[in-house]
Amino acid sequence: MSTETVDKEGRGTKTSKTSKDHKKPTPEALKGAIQLGIGYAVGNLSSKPDRDVLMQDFSMVETVFLPSDGSNLTPAHHFPDFRLKTYAPLAFRYFRELFGIKPDDYLYSICKEPLIELSNPGASSSWFYLTSDDEFIIKTVQHKEAEFLQKLLPGYYMNLNQNPRTLLPKFYGLYCIQCGGVTVRVVVMNNVLPRAIKMHFKYDLKGSSYKRRASRKERVKNSPTYKDLDFQEMHQDGLFFDPDTYSALMKTLQRDCRVLESFKIMDYSLLLGVHVLDRKPLSRGNRCDSRRGQKVLYSTALESIQGNLKDPEPVADDDTLGGIPAKHKDENLLIFLGIIDILQSYRFIKKVEHSWKALVHDGDTVSVHRPGFYADRFLKFMGTTVFRKLHPLRGASSKRKRSSLQVGKAASQEFLSTQKEKEKEEKKAQSMDNLDGNFYSSSKQPDLLPKSALTESIRNDEEEAENSEDRRDSSSTLALDDPLPSLSRSQSDSELDVYL
Repeated sequence: MSTETVDKEGRGTKTSKTSKDHKKPTPEALKGAIQLGIGYAVGNLSSKPDRDVLMQDFSMVETVFLPSDGSNLTPAHHFPDFRLKTYAPLAFRYFRELFGIKPDDYLYSICKEPLIELSNPGASSSWFYLTSDDEFIIKTVQHKEAEFLQKLLPGYYMNLNQNPRTLLPKFYGLYCIQCGGVTVRVVVMNNVLPRAIKMHFKYDLKGSSYKRRASRKERVKNSPTYKDLDFQEMHQDGLFFDPDTYSALMKTLQRDCRVLESFKIMDYSLLLGVHVLDRKPLSRGNRCDSRRGQKVLYSTALESIQGNLKDPEPVADDDTLGGIPAKHKDENLLIFLGIIDILQSYRFIKKVEHSWKALVHDGDTVSVHRPGFYADRFLKFMGTTVFRKLHPLRGASSKRKRSSLQVGKAASQEFLSTQKEKEKEEKKAQSMDNLDGNFYSSSKQPDLLPKSALTESIRNDEEEAENSEDRRDSSSTLALDDPLPSLSRSQSDSELDVYL
């Protein structure tokens, strides 16, 4: 393998066997150089004053040579001599501050213990390294991807200022290490899937179907990463969230996809980790027992979609590590997710790839597509196939409505019957009290007058000889003392109460 091929692919760790140059770095030496270079770059920033990020800061590149014997500016080390390039150091410092990452915590996570090498299930030739505390991922990128990321930084800066809570990758630094003729470019990002929780299922989802099935080599791994067709077979019903969580998740995905579309980015993926709570109780890995708390704001899946914007400090670590509660059938789940591989723009080579694949297969099903179509297909697949909305409140609310209606109906019927009984008793009492003593109540005597009314009529006959003013007074007295109008008023009041 020639040096040119290694530089293009960014996989300098495998050239030591085929190269005749004995100074080629070993994988351990290369990882050590990466850690030392990042530590030097971050430490060097402490001498620079804080200020606002300017437009020229995004295109800034600082270069320093670190010999193994050391110099006036660089420390001595036991790795081969190497050259370090730091891209946009002030801009990335701003990003780290935005996410609440202190320089000491950043250096401690990256430089304290050796990096952990991870396997790459994707088609790219990138290598992944994980810090021992699970906080950061260091990924090797190609030269074109590094250039594209640097051009993306102004828009990325604007997007983060408007919305720091996002499922897009969170970039904390971009560096280039040139060691022994090997050039490796690395980007530091947030870790989507914490190792402290076992992922029973892992998926790399694009929303396409053409060749979207895990290979046989991937399936035999201890923790394979499946793809779209595998998800539809293994979780054909989808993952269910409560309505608020589902809405927050889909709104975040829609916002992120529109941002990627504006940058003409496609071929990205949703990395999805599923932990089944019912299978085993949560247990932390030995390497993560010393983790005291979350260092990075908005880095967990739950924070990325519905966190409190007023949080001044990173939230305390808990047993769920920021997983989103979900359900599948009768299983309770924790979901971890994030959008990855966003450094693929719809350049000429991608347009050619789409045209070629469209000739041999349905063009709408291949992963490479124009950004607008890709975003729409991605969102449709996530919102209808992968993520579903639970409707427990609908059934519960309908039951509550039915029960409340039944209770209300029973109460109204009881109220009406009570009112009717009261009215009957009042009528009966009034009829009994108002009858004359010489008469008895009978259904055959419907024309009986109340005693008070008969007395008032006799009194009016006796006072007929008096003047008109006295007659007006007596008539007014009759109108006030007449029980019949008062009875009608009580009936109307009772009827009004019933209908109200």
